[in-house]
Amino acid sequence: MTKLIERLQHQPLIEALKTRRVVLLTGARQCGKTTLSKELKILSSTYRTLDEETFRKSALYDPEGFVVSDYQTMIIDEIQRAPSLLIAIKKVVDEKNTYGQFLITGSANLSAMPSVHESLAGRIQKIRLRTLTQTEIASEKSDFLKMAFAQNFKAPVICENKAAILEYCFRGGYPEVLTMTQRNRRSWHNDYMDALLSRDLQDIAKIHKFQAMGDLVKILCAWTGKLLDMSALGSNLAISRMTLEAYFNALEILFVVERVSPWIKVDYQRVGRQPKLFLTDSGLICSLLRWQYDQVLLDSDRAGKIFETFIFNELAALVDASLGEFALYHYRDREGREVDFIIEKDDGSVLGIEVKAGSSVGQGDFKHLLWLQKTIKHPFVGIVLYSGSHVLPFGKNLWAVPMASIWRST
Repeated sequence: MTKLIERLQHQPLIEALKTRRVVLLTGARQCGKTTLSKELKILSSTYRTLDEETFRKSALYDPEGFVVSDYQTMIIDEIQRAPSLLIAIKKVVDEKNTYGQFLITGSANLSAMPSVHESLAGRIQKIRLRTLTQTEIASEKSDFLKMAFAQNFKAPVICENKAAILEYCFRGGYPEVLTMTQRNRRSWHNDYMDALLSRDLQDIAKIHKFQAMGDLVKILCAWTGKLLDMSALGSNLAISRMTLEAYFNALEILFVVERVSPWIKVDYQRVGRQPKLFLTDSGLICSLLRWQYDQVLLDSDRAGKIFETFIFNELAALVDASLGEFALYHYRDREGREVDFIIEKDDGSVLGIEVKAGSSVGQGDFKHLLWLQKTIKHPFVGIVLYSGSHVLPFGKNLWAVPMASIWRST
């Protein structure tokens, strides 16, 4: 691609380098971390990637010497390949109390890796980069979450229908695949996952049953949007519960899967406490499960599943970029009431979001939002995101809103 896409995390990353000695930019491999790091155009910087064998060997053999530099900022790519560098970095920044000394990137969640014991607490700011969102691809400055809490909804001038949004779901957000055909995307996604399982897993875990891991990935693709249930996940795999959990944790560390915590701040005794599972890229799901666009378009179950995953990634990226103003949850209780997403603002107010792939909305689509609104004591706004084109009221603080409103500000 010739056009550079401005990322939601661009400005937060610049601000972090002005206020912290070390900044860690994490996210899945190939999501754009290196590109974003180089786009910052830091006046005095040096770049070293641990994917390059010579750099990696130097970092492993002499970590303290590796981090010595006369530059204002050292950018170290793929830090998970030599996690011992973190201790060396700690020594450097403890001796020199200036901001922006290190920008390190990692394709693994370092805080979840058992081999990493040094947290750099108080010295480091962690910023998550996801695969490209439709907001970023459309070059829009999305204030969707703030608009939603303020109930300042505007129907976008360009309003994509179900078929167009499903195309976005099938494409996903890895920068490399944006201009590819569906066949080429499928090939890329499969090669990507093969490389992840054969190489990156070896940096973080001792995985021996690669066939079982590959099967688990496909099971997780089909499980996206459902409550996490290890017993059910492992029922078709010939591995122990302990091995299953280790494999799942490894995929979580590599940002392939993600848990969404339950929202439990409700005066109701039967609230569920299971996390919800999502794959972190909708295009990856479609490719690995070999879904066909025309079939999914007519299949309400699969369309609903992939739309919810797609919207999860859009919302999660906006929450990440807010740097703590918003937090993302889901709600489900033991009576079967559920709300796809709960966004909690730092002032305690709550936004409930239901996702509907179809282009029409009825009162029944709001029944769980309405119940939650009546049950909780927090200020509450409920919306149903759908593939239609109009913003419509459905009662006090309840709205049907086009999905495109997330990434189309006008």
